[in-house]
Amino acid sequence: MGKAEREYWAWSRWVFLLGLGVVLLASGPLAASSQITYSRGQNIAPSFEGWMPNPDGTFEIFFGYFNRNFEEHLHIPIGPDNNVEPGGPDRGQPTYFFPRRNLNIFTVTVPADFGDNELVWTVTAHGKTEQAYASLIPEFILDQRIIFRQYTGFDIQGELEHNRVPTIRIEGERQRMASVGRPLALIAVAGDDGIPALKPADGGPFRGSAHGLRVAWFVYRGAGEVVSFDPAQFKVYPDFKSGSPWTRGWEPPSPSADGTYPVRVTFNEPGTFVLRALAHDGGAASSQNVTVTVKDAKQ
Repeated sequence: MGKAEREYWAWSRWVFLLGLGVVLLASGPLAASSQITYSRGQNIAPSFEGWMPNPDGTFEIFFGYFNRNFEEHLHIPIGPDNNVEPGGPDRGQPTYFFPRRNLNIFTVTVPADFGDNELVWTVTAHGKTEQAYASLIPEFILDQRIIFRQYTGFDIQGELEHNRVPTIRIEGERQRMASVGRPLALIAVAGDDGIPALKPADGGPFRGSAHGLRVAWFVYRGAGEVVSFDPAQFKVYPDFKSGSPWTRGWEPPSPSADGTYPVRVTFNEPGTFVLRALAHDGGAASSQNVTVTVKDAKQ
């Protein structure tokens, strides 16, 4: 397949996934009765979300994915089944995949002379391989207005014009050690400008995300099923039934008085894990990662 054809299909897929996201977000008896969903056994479609110029002349390429499973979480390590090329296989992509549509999960910085080159993210799950082709297609340029529309389905108007991206940082070293079964204490510090104002998820006619600063820790890389958080964290992906910012009536917990969001993380198996702290206000998001090497308690 030539580059022109790939650009066409990349654009077609983006339109398809955007439309599919709207379909998945639709509510009401008709939508509930007419949609076929799968809890598990389906594959993952990586997606090229767009690109943004950096002040230094480089470019930031944004990727996300659509896990076609409504319940199944998948762990796909870096390698033949999860790679970004050229320059990979590891370009910072996740290895733990949440259900449903997940926007703007990671970015890859490419040089100022990237030109007509492409990045390709390949993911194989349940025996099926899909790829996302990313390039500096003019139609895919991003800014915060477009990102807001991606998250909400609506254009920025009025006070929202002044919305700033939430800030977040992880206190301490970004490389940590832990032992199986022994909780590791972590602290994120987050802030926001209060725009957009607090609004619970409305649930329809399109199930938009709740507004207002929300902060959550989650597993970005590693076998997420062997990791637990105290306090328990809300879901960072669209679950319309319970426990996520897309669940009708859900609203962000009260903001921390001192801006800190502590958590105790327990690992039930050894390995290397990447944990992410995410700050989201419903229309913009930022995150930081910490890598944890977990050894058996006997070592």
